[in-house]
Amino acid sequence: MKRLLPFVILAAGFGLAAVLIVTGPQTVPRPPTVLPPLVRVLSANPTTVQLSSNTHGIVVPRTESELTPEVSGRVLAVSDALVSGGFFSKGQELLSIEPLDYEVALEETRARLARADSDLSNAKKTYSRQLDLARKQSASASQQDDALNRLRIAEATLKEAIARLSRAERDLSRTRIIAPYDGRVRSERVDVGQFVNRGNPIAMIYATDYAEVRLPIRDEELAFLNIPITNSGANGAEQPRVILRAEFAGKSHEWSGNVVRTEGELDPRTRMVNVIVSVSDPYAQDDSRTENRPPLSVGLFVEAEIIGARFDNTVKLPRSSLRERQQIYVVDAENRLRFRDVEVLRIVQDEVFIKSGLNEGDKVCISILSSPVDGMPVRLEGEIDSNVVADASQ
Repeated sequence: MKRLLPFVILAAGFGLAAVLIVTGPQTVPRPPTVLPPLVRVLSANPTTVQLSSNTHGIVVPRTESELTPEVSGRVLAVSDALVSGGFFSKGQELLSIEPLDYEVALEETRARLARADSDLSNAKKTYSRQLDLARKQSASASQQDDALNRLRIAEATLKEAIARLSRAERDLSRTRIIAPYDGRVRSERVDVGQFVNRGNPIAMIYATDYAEVRLPIRDEELAFLNIPITNSGANGAEQPRVILRAEFAGKSHEWSGNVVRTEGELDPRTRMVNVIVSVSDPYAQDDSRTENRPPLSVGLFVEAEIIGARFDNTVKLPRSSLRERQQIYVVDAENRLRFRDVEVLRIVQDEVFIKSGLNEGDKVCISILSSPVDGMPVRLEGEIDSNVVADASQ
């Protein structure tokens, strides 16, 4: 009997399970619930935007000259300003050449002039006397012709003496080399006692009233910048403002300038056009700053931001919101995804500027969807102002 007990218990268990299965509730199969994708949206807010273009360049002088003596001689004195990096003022004497030879030459030409003037006076008297004798028939025609010839020679000799005197005075004045403008010395190769020859450069100088920066920009960016490209140039109201930035002595500094012209050629390989920015008084200190700003020195590498044109009713969005074929995904009032064709004004790094195709308050989808379909339902995660998101992405 004990041997059959386990089998009896096992059979009772199977029987009870069968009863439960037969009498238990029946399950009704249901299709799985598919939730619409969760997307982030931002609200389109058309506004006025001012575009700009970023580039870079190197500071160069607007006016640069080779300092060249116009007479030869030994250097008598050199100004303390005539050193590499030295500053000088307009009208300042930079160098003087031994003037003795030119002073002697000037006195010689003055003596020649006095002699020529005396010869001319005698020639006039002689010719006048011959005319009187001719009227009295006491002089021959040949004597009259000789007197006239000597008069003409004396007049020519006087003119030559006057010209020589002018040149001698000019050569003497050229023994003093005077600065033609306020400027700075880039390099020099002259010293006291050195013999310099006429026409051989002795220094390189440049003006400090203005500095220029040559900035390359792409030709398509000209549509967003008020840069004159005609031969007439630009007047003060049409010159775009430019902000120049550079690192100097471990700190960032800024200068302000204006675009004054464009170069005459477009590079056919790079499709770049060079614009010239002018900065007035680049060596002046900025009194409004608490710390001294360094000068905008020649040769300094600068980053430039050209302030461009303003555009109204423009929506600024993250670049990720722009889809293929110039489309934007918009969520309608029924929370359905709609494909919207838009007109793109410009794409700058992580931002896209929409010129038309969006209305104020449109909910723009900024989430990445694997298989989007026009009209598909979506769930909204949050709605953000487009300007806030665009500004935060910078």
